Amino acid sequence: MHDEILIYPTVFAEHHDEDGHYFVVTSPNIPGMVTEGTTRQQAVTEAIDAIATMLDGANYPSVQDPGQWILKKNETIVYVPVNMTQWCREKALALKMKTVRMSITVPEYLKEEAKERGINVSRVATQALEKLLA
Repeated sequence: MHDEILIYPTVFAEHHDEDGHYFVVTSPNIPGMVTEGTTRQQAVTEAIDAIATMLDGANYPSVQDPGQWILKKNETIVYVPVNMTQWCREKALALKMKTVRMSITVPEYLKEEAKERGINVSRVATQALEKLLA
């Protein structure tokens, strides 16, 4: 299996105003995609996630030639590489590692017995579900 790497040109608009110094990132290739960062590096990192999020499960739009784009004085073109395979892998891992609060019902005697023995009911329920779903 090979990594699926997409490279999209983006427009970085540099701003210095009452909110500070930051970069707003958009891409005519991906309508509606907008993100920002306080540094160019952070803006690239945020753009990778924004592009991958917008394209997850969708057909990838063709890359436009940025030579036809009309830029403002504070704008530059930055090519952003997005490794969709890696991003999907990291997204799946993050979902797997995220925990949520859940309420379960057990007989009172089991609750008391587990408490007396120091048994973590959440861990036991998680292990049982993982085994059942494997």
